[in-house]
Amino acid sequence: MQISRTASRLTAAVAVAGATVLAVSVPAFAHVSVQPEGTAAKGGYATVDFKVPNERDNASTTKLEVNLPADHPLASVMPQPVPGWKVQVTKSKLDKPLTMHGEKIGEAVTKVTWTADGKGIEPGYFQKFPLSLGALPEDTDQLVFKAIQTYSNKEVVRWIEVPQEGQDEPENPAPTLALSAATDDHHGTAAAAGDDAKSGDKEDAHQEAAADSDGTDTTARVLGIVGIVIGVAGVAYGVLAGRRRTA
Repeated sequence: MQISRTASRLTAAVAVAGATVLAVSVPAFAHVSVQPEGTAAKGGYATVDFKVPNERDNASTTKLEVNLPADHPLASVMPQPVPGWKVQVTKSKLDKPLTMHGEKIGEAVTKVTWTADGKGIEPGYFQKFPLSLGALPEDTDQLVFKAIQTYSNKEVVRWIEVPQEGQDEPENPAPTLALSAATDDHHGTAAAAGDDAKSGDKEDAHQEAAADSDGTDTTARVLGIVGIVIGVAGVAYGVLAGRRRTA
């Protein structure tokens, strides 16, 4: 009964937590946003996804323009093909050349534009647009990408407002990529996650062993009690039988 009550409480808590996360996430989902696939560490490379939801009921998103930060130009920007979309990469000359692998680079990608071949992002759907970026700057904690979303009815939404710390989120916030601390081993996070998973597996194994042990102990106790009862019954039967023979 105690286990059943505990399980019920845990189930209720998980359900409440899930509903809370969903309630918090829904407003943010309506914005064009950017998230890394894994981590985006300073000084390293990362693949990031621009997530574009369709906020209209009577029009499709047919074009997305992403402007890369001019104050932190990136030497390497490569889009991943997205079925149903054409991609155009725009490069511009840099005021200050970048140095990459010992070579100076005088221009960098400043804008990436995706244009739909067909219907685009229809109402009720979203689309991810991946980019490989690097090397990420080491002198900032975030990168701001100003994006422009165009609908099939010619409506244009400009996601260009830079969120300010300590202030409410603007109506049309620009996609912002948070950068994690630089690391010498870019696979460190994955390794740590693997170690945590192994540790969790060991802990689960110990818990399962303990549960099995408890179950075995309980079974042994029950069998012991049954044996005692049978033994007592046998002795009583023998005594009664002896008395009958004597009589």
